[in-house]
Amino acid sequence: MQRSQQRAETPPGHVVVIGGGIAGLAAAHRLVTTGVRVTLLEATDRLGGKLMTGEVAGVQVDLGAESMLARRPEAVALAEAVGLADRLQPPATTTASLWTRDALRPMPKGHVMGVPGDPAVLGEVLSPEGLARIAEERDLTPTPVGEDVAVGAYVADRLGREVVDRLVEPLLGGVYAGDAYRISMRAAVPQLFEAVKEGGPLLEAVGRIQERAAARQQAGPVFQGIAGGIGTLPAAVGDAVRAGGGDILTETPVLGLTRTETGWAVRTDARTIAADGIVLATPAWSAGTLLAAESPAASAELSGVEYASMALVTLAFRRTDIEAYSALRGRSGFLVPPVDGHTIKASTFSSNKWQWVADAAPGLFVLRTSVGRYGEEDHLHREDEELVSVSLRDLAAATGLTARPVDSEVTRWIGGLPQYPVGHLTRVARIRDEVAKLPALRVCGAVYDGVGIPACIASAHRAADEITREIIATPTLVRGTGSEAGQ
Repeated sequence: MQRSQQRAETPPGHVVVIGGGIAGLAAAHRLVTTGVRVTLLEATDRLGGKLMTGEVAGVQVDLGAESMLARRPEAVALAEAVGLADRLQPPATTTASLWTRDALRPMPKGHVMGVPGDPAVLGEVLSPEGLARIAEERDLTPTPVGEDVAVGAYVADRLGREVVDRLVEPLLGGVYAGDAYRISMRAAVPQLFEAVKEGGPLLEAVGRIQERAAARQQAGPVFQGIAGGIGTLPAAVGDAVRAGGGDILTETPVLGLTRTETGWAVRTDARTIAADGIVLATPAWSAGTLLAAESPAASAELSGVEYASMALVTLAFRRTDIEAYSALRGRSGFLVPPVDGHTIKASTFSSNKWQWVADAAPGLFVLRTSVGRYGEEDHLHREDEELVSVSLRDLAAATGLTARPVDSEVTRWIGGLPQYPVGHLTRVARIRDEVAKLPALRVCGAVYDGVGIPACIASAHRAADEITREIIATPTLVRGTGSEAGQ
């Protein structure tokens, strides 16, 4: 009893979280709710990383991520915990299309990241030759997957390249801005990887996944947004961290990490902060630099992680100017297969997809396009005006739209999305094995367990929980090292 009281009365140490994206914020929030003293350090002048709002034609919109998977609990639960429950809002429509073979065609249903379960639904997307190739799968010898395999390579081997080029590529590209022929099935589509390991035709593996999903009978929306934008989530989490006693310092880049006799020394340009534990929630290149002295092996692995860059072009039109274009009605947007050679890779019709956007600007129609994939960074060096022009050109070809926008905003996300090539999870395991050799230091973020918001939050919670257990279990790490030194 006395030991329990002593632990409850003694703060379990001071943890410095490095990185103020959603992973770092989620880690800090998790830590303060368990009573840990937290200092979060962010190098830039704002929180949120790739979650950001801005204005177009006076309307607040998302300029980064715009939705979060609701079938996983972490993101919705965090939004609810920081007071945003009444602002959660599912998409008003999820009727998406593919702009392929010179037409907007309905997105086929019943697929797993573009891999079909029933070829009968693909008639508008694939050619007769592509459909005939799928029918050959049952006569093919099994394709081994081993420890990992590229999604595109495996699906092309089983069902033909047309399925990959017209369906898998645009869907995977929408998530990773990557190349389906390089992306790891085990990391990016783990449920498909496990299903194909069971053996049998790929179509049957997809069917098993769908049967299992139906058996779980998950209710509610697949995705959720937040009225006012997903980009409002970071500020709400930051406010909750401060309310819990945490400190958040922006414009405070970390210059170095050094182990001490009692924990860690975190060096910034203004001071050195002593910490009992570290959560490193930065991109791979930054984490690798900070770990170079204390864990050269982890640093080398992190330096090998590649990233894709992209740009978002947000456009606002007068509703009266776009009423004649039927292709803009009812759809949430469209994806674009790279094989067709267009510049944009997707377009979201924000005023259709999100009721809060429509309500905020009833006289406007807001949409956005995305430009750039892994290996196609040249587009990002164009001037803003040129990116707007090429977006309008492709929109005109896809939808007939010739109206001019009343406002536009170009947002570049340089090194925005880590790539998950074959073997990525093995690399992540090596990184975590090396990091675990360091006392009270953990890593989290989009590099490790998935690029989606719920996956980043889950990664943050794992890191925070492990740090908490370690600093509580190790008395030498909590000898009042929360004081600052070297100021």
